[in-house]
Amino acid sequence: MRLFRLIPLYMALALGANAALAADADTLAPLRDGTLKRLILHKEPKPVAAVEFQLEDDGGTATLEDYKGKYVLLNFWATWCAPCRKEMPQIAELQAEFGGDKFEVLTLATGRNSPAGIKKFFEENGIDNLPRHQDAGSAVAREMGVIALPITVILDPDGNEIARLIGDAEWNSDSAKAIVSALVGGES
Repeated sequence: MRLFRLIPLYMALALGANAALAADADTLAPLRDGTLKRLILHKEPKPVAAVEFQLEDDGGTATLEDYKGKYVLLNFWATWCAPCRKEMPQIAELQAEFGGDKFEVLTLATGRNSPAGIKKFFEENGIDNLPRHQDAGSAVAREMGVIALPITVILDPDGNEIARLIGDAEWNSDSAKAIVSALVGGES
């Protein structure tokens, strides 16, 4: 039965879904399965906040505009968030498989999360390939309408929001990998 649900996913990949088509909600919709069915695909890209956040280990500040030029999976999370603890290693798997010139995972600890607490969270979960950035005052989260944690947003190379998922998901699933693969044009 699962095979039949995945047929549209594999058909899209086999037909060479390219980056130009991939950002289209109608193209990505059939790739959603399992917990990724909750991924909301926007018909039109939405602009995102131009608010600064803190780079890890007091490395200065950045904005989402600094990540233009590639697809970004932006994950809003917190050290106290149990679903975040569950999904963060899965998000790290996506970065390991797809991270590069066309795709990047950006994690943004929102609210009260000390740098030491964030570092401990990553160490306890065996995560060494994701950034430990902070949105300490929740300014980015507020501007982007983040109402709960975790929330994951997908940004297009122009820096606009094209999709959003509220709550945790299986980011290492075949469905998540097919969506990212379609976005980056089938290359990892």
